[in-house]
Amino acid sequence: MDFSEALKSIKNGLYMKREGWNGKDQFVFLVPGSEFKVNRHPLLGIFEEGTDIAYRPHIDMRYQDGTIGVWLASMGDIMADDWISCEKWQY
Repeated sequence: MDFSEALKSIKNGLYMKREGWNGKDQFVFLVPGSEFKVNRHPLLGIFEEGTDIAYRPHIDMRYQDGTIGVWLASMGDIMADDWISCEKWQY
């Protein structure tokens, strides 16, 4: 599928990956927005403890080494037609 279809799938809670990615076990997923109270660094260096924070939704990637980080689509990702869905536990 193309990126627009993949993005809709991500917004609907599916885990998506590209067949062309070199890293095995990589996929992207939606982190929904949430609200919480500041209780640890680095936010304690910016806000007072207990401050209500609205955390905006974003897309994260599960990297090959098992770490998670914020993901930004490259031009190659946007133009690709090799997007596929994957199961949460089926990397």
